[in-house]
Parts: sequence; C-alpha cells; structure tokens
Amino acid sequence: MYLKHFGFEQYPFALTPNTALFFGLSPHYEAIQTVCAGIELGEGVLKVTGEVGTGKTMVCRMLLQQLAQKYTLVYLPNPVLSGQELRMAVAKELGITNTAPHSLLEEIQQQLIIAKQEMRPVVALIDEAQALSDEALETLRLFGNLETEDSKLIHIVLFGQPELDRRLEQHHMRQFRQRITFSARLRTMTREECYAYVRQRVTAAGSERDLLSHHHLDAVWRASQGVPRLVHQICHKALLLAFGDRCLKVDNRHLFLAIQDTFDAHKPLFKFPVLWGWKQT
Repeated sequence: MYLKHFGFEQYPFALTPNTALFFGLSPHYEAIQTVCAGIELGEGVLKVTGEVGTGKTMVCRMLLQQLAQKYTLVYLPNPVLSGQELRMAVAKELGITNTAPHSLLEEIQQQLIIAKQEMRPVVALIDEAQALSDEALETLRLFGNLETEDSKLIHIVLFGQPELDRRLEQHHMRQFRQRITFSARLRTMTREECYAYVRQRVTAAGSERDLLSHHHLDAVWRASQGVPRLVHQICHKALLLAFGDRCLKVDNRHLFLAIQDTFDAHKPLFKFPVLWGWKQT
C-alpha cells in the first residue's frame, strides 16, 4: 500500500518473519550459535525460550536456512498433536508413507539410521513447543533414546514461550528435562538495539529516507518495551497513517495514534503528543 510512497521494495515491518530482513541482535545470535554448537556436539535435546514477540520463529527460520546444507530437517510449526500424531508428522517429514501404527517408530528409526549413514543426521525443530501435550513430550523423550553406540540419531530443538520452562519444572517432567543439555533465552531489545533495529529494517526494505526521528524511535522503544513484534505493529501503523496524510515522514500524531491503537503497547501518560510522559516500567 505505502511501498512506492516511501520508496520501499518490501514492507519493512510485516509480522510474518522475513529472513531477508533479519537483523541479528545479540540474543538471537547467541541462540543460533548455542543450537548449532549443541548439534555439532551431538546433543539430543536443545531449547530456545522467550516471551511472545521476541523473535523465536525468526530464529527458527534462520536455523532452517543454516542447517539445511548439512542436516536432514524436520520442521513442525504446529505442535498441538497427540503422541501418535507427532510420530506420524515426523514420519511424513522423513518421507515415510503407508506405515502401520504399530511399526511406525521402527520405520522412523530405520530412516534416521539411513540419514546418519548418509552424513545428513536428522534435526527436528518444533515451534510453539509450550503447546505440546505431556503425551507428545513423552514421544519426544523416546525419540531422544534412539541412538547408535556413540551418537544420537535425532537432534530435537524446542522453541517455546516461558510457559514451556514452567511445565518442564514439574516433577513428572524430570526425565525429559534432564535430556535438555543446552538452552538459550531471548530477551527484549535495549534502547540502542531498538534504534538500530528500526533503522536497519527501513534501509533493508529499500528506503533511504529518515522516516522516524530520534525522538520517535525513543517513543517506539518505550511503547513497545523492546518487544520486536510490538515495534513492528507500531511502526507499520504509523507509516500507514503518514501515507494516508500524504506525509513523507512520520510525525508525532501518527506515532501517538499508532501506539494508542496497539493493544499491548505501553501508553503515554498524556493525551496529546506534545510533551509525552511515560509511566515507570
């Protein structure tokens, strides 16, 4: 809608993760390096957690790109599955079809062995893992038992919200919890990271204009509290409002209305964006 108006080649603040616009903040790079190192070391289960909107799915997509050359990948974006459904989903990703339920695990094991022999071991990446049922987690634990004499046949990477950590703290989850050897935690952005993030997204999307002032970037950071998804929502709405007014830059009114229209944003104290006040966070 506003691409030509601002000189963009693509939308800089779309909510769908776009790896072409990836801007690696420290916690994102740390998570990617942790997972890659854990897999290289042959670890069975790894975990990446973070609050809603902190970039877990983007990290997952970047890992899919980085690991594709050396590993056979199984990607499960929807983990709301029973144990049997999870086994079937993994089997489908591995190219196994028309297998009776009682022999499914054996068929999966054989496929994992073949992948290992071909020097392309299997890595399963499971997004939104906090939604996994206890039965599905037990299935993953059993997958983790599949191994040769000296190495695991499948590496499992879980991406989830902090609720996943709380679930794994329960006593009956101790067997699965103890199999998680490496973990990474995504955090929100600092003020300086938020400034750099917004400016990088604008530039990477093709615009050379200074669309938001330093004052506006500070307001975006305060309102979003450093959560990338909220940054996207606020900036996208502000650009839409500026486009509607045929302005070439975002002004105070556009940003103020964008913040007010974003449900989870931290709102300014005052009604008009002349001298914005902010509650302590």
